[in-house]
Amino acid sequence: MRYLISFCGLLLVFGLALLISKNRKEIKYKNIILMLIIQFLLAALLLNTKFGYVLIKGIANVFDHLLSYANTGISFVFGGLANKGESPFFIDVLLPIVFISVLIGILQHFKILPFFMKWVGLLISKVNGMGKLESYNAVASAMVGQSEVFITVKKQLDMLTPQRMYTLCASAMSTVSMAIVGAYMTMIEPKYVVTAIVLNLFGGFIIVSIINPYKVEESEDILTIEDEDKQTFFQMLGEYIMDGFKVAIIVGAMLIGFVALMDLINSLFDMVIGISFQGILGYIFAPIAFLMGVPWAEAVSAGGIMATKLVTNEFVAMISLGEVSESMSARTLGIISVFLVSFANFSSIGIISGAVKGLSEKQGNVVARFGLKLLFGATLVSILTAIVVGLVI
Repeated sequence: MRYLISFCGLLLVFGLALLISKNRKEIKYKNIILMLIIQFLLAALLLNTKFGYVLIKGIANVFDHLLSYANTGISFVFGGLANKGESPFFIDVLLPIVFISVLIGILQHFKILPFFMKWVGLLISKVNGMGKLESYNAVASAMVGQSEVFITVKKQLDMLTPQRMYTLCASAMSTVSMAIVGAYMTMIEPKYVVTAIVLNLFGGFIIVSIINPYKVEESEDILTIEDEDKQTFFQMLGEYIMDGFKVAIIVGAMLIGFVALMDLINSLFDMVIGISFQGILGYIFAPIAFLMGVPWAEAVSAGGIMATKLVTNEFVAMISLGEVSESMSARTLGIISVFLVSFANFSSIGIISGAVKGLSEKQGNVVARFGLKLLFGATLVSILTAIVVGLVI
């Protein structure tokens, strides 16, 4: 029965994508079917095999060691601020972003990361039937972040059509940057973080291929990666340290505002109508959670967390998930966890359009115009990934 329900969920996702598609004749169904098969195979490999278990355990151990190294620096500066036995979110979850950012900078400086992003992107372009630039951008977004990725292709921005800009922005919103993967792994199971990142990469191309199909001419299929301004090694270290600290501060500030605002709104709704705002959102999103494979008894609670991610951000939603995780089944936790691992929320519209506008006024205005369509597509990517995982686990 659950397979039938999830199959209906797949039909809903593809139906909604087709509903807003403007050029259905260009849809490459063979590539979409191939990528969907790859998603199922990767999900099964990562979640249901010994190889997947060993691989994810290895990745989790790497991040555990990186976080322990990060804590050395954090303890030196902030040691003694927390009471014994307490675990402040900002210190334990957000500040390690600074160290991870430094490692990304080192990999960038020695051209290791650009080499990896370029060639993996070229390989994926053989599967998705899209341009080299689109494929590179998806991989790069998962490495350097949804804002920074546009800097690496800024030479080509003004030459891109709105259709290609939509694909680039949808990829940026559907993936998550490597700098905050460690933070996610402290809040949800690492296997779901890794699985979501891999599946979203292909899921983004599946949804975009339906919503926004187009053909890239061979003469236009050019990938020009912008090198960063040449810096000394220590100049680069200082820049990435400060960038990582800015990210930690920004995320922390957003959490203070969003968590407090959500608590206020929940209290007001509870006083006036006897049900919290998240509770109302839970009922609205419950049918979607059910079609993703969540049992109906848990669908309202799961729907509330999904909606929280959409209207605030994934960190707030992960905190909410942690508060109710003990009352949820392992299967529901897996489905909702992978749904949360993306930047698909309202605030990302402003972040992406602002990042593009800083590089190209014209393209920034283009991105702002299709902002809601962008969020809609990225949310469908998260739903698709959750359905695939729900069918596998």
